[in-house]
Amino acid sequence: MSRIGKKPIQMPQGVTAEMQNRIVSIKGPKGELKREIRPEIDVEIKDDEITVSPCKETKKSKAYWGLTRALINNMVSGVSEGFEKKIQIEGVGYKAVMEGETLILSLGFSHPVKVDQPEGVTFSIEKNIITFSGIDKEKVTQTAAKVRKIRPPEPYKGKGIRYVGEIVKRKVGKKATGSDA
Repeated sequence: MSRIGKKPIQMPQGVTAEMQNRIVSIKGPKGELKREIRPEIDVEIKDDEITVSPCKETKKSKAYWGLTRALINNMVSGVSEGFEKKIQIEGVGYKAVMEGETLILSLGFSHPVKVDQPEGVTFSIEKNIITFSGIDKEKVTQTAAKVRKIRPPEPYKGKGIRYVGEIVKRKVGKKATGSDA
């Protein structure tokens, strides 16, 4: 039994859900999201509540039960509140600039790195913090992870791109030893 899968999803005011041909569509004040549901899982929509249950008790259906409930819950909170992920750039000479719909990063490489804004995700820059926002949690976090991967934080000086609040364990560099000869 899935602890997460058993919990019903409460829909906030202004959010509607419907299911057609194994596709759940959630509409809210911020937009609309659709997702196909696996055949092992049943989704039932009643009033302001969505319940997720497995069709048959198989190993696969148990595995997808909690996942499907979490994905639908993320859709509901996305169309009602939206999602936001922040990363910060740290290092001398490292900077980020928006040029239209393109994010241009100067990260110590021989060339600036350009990142195009995917559909459904918006970028905003304030000093050295880049904010990714949108209604689809999967797209927002994936975009932030791709940008972070360009120059992950290194453990010696702490330079690079990290999530806001992320702790990077610092290592001690080489130390010069005295003359033992």
